[in-house]
Amino acid sequence: MNFPLKGDFLDIHNHGGSPEEGIFSVENLMAHEVNTPDLNKGITYTYGIHPWHLDDSTFTEQIEKVRIHATHENVCALGEAGYDKLRGPSREIQSQAFEEQIRIAERNSKPLYIHCVRSWEDLIATHKKMNPSMPWLIHGFRGKKELAFQLISRGMYISFWYEFIIRPESGELVRSIPSDRIFLESDGSGVDIRTIYKKVSDDLGINPDQLKQQIHSNFKAFFGLTD
Repeated sequence: MNFPLKGDFLDIHNHGGSPEEGIFSVENLMAHEVNTPDLNKGITYTYGIHPWHLDDSTFTEQIEKVRIHATHENVCALGEAGYDKLRGPSREIQSQAFEEQIRIAERNSKPLYIHCVRSWEDLIATHKKMNPSMPWLIHGFRGKKELAFQLISRGMYISFWYEFIIRPESGELVRSIPSDRIFLESDGSGVDIRTIYKKVSDDLGINPDQLKQQIHSNFKAFFGLTD
């Protein structure tokens, strides 16, 4: 996996982004899609089964695709995987898919990206049950700081929801979370990641270069990289 060069803005989670100078973007692919990690060399991907796109008829096929692509050199992490109480199949099917992706991530020594909507008790219970050694990244977070600290206390990282993080009221949450546990993302929204960096660096009272340095450090810690 190619680590972003010094000075790059890091977009930890994107969908269908176009390469842009000065931005290192981790692209998400999902098992229900036609695209696979081997189609585009030199792009860093996550790969997994999103709970929105899961049902009984495709479960076995999608799990097998995750097993295959988890070993690909372009795949840095599994997911996004997890729970969604508002959309997707039954809790039982979501749980089966999620737990199997945790096992695959563990076997391949790769972190896991998490999608979670109104299912935090289920998520934390699953983390306790599975006791993974690889770190998890909560993508699109917009919850309260008490929840954030619960997740961080279990070794997880937080990536803020792009639409929430640019609001003025997000500043209090940003300042309350340890800076060595945060990431920023555009999530395929088209929002310029540099705009998000500027907002968050202002909230923290630092300059964007300092924030870039911190997030690079977080990236290396999350993925177990060395200089």
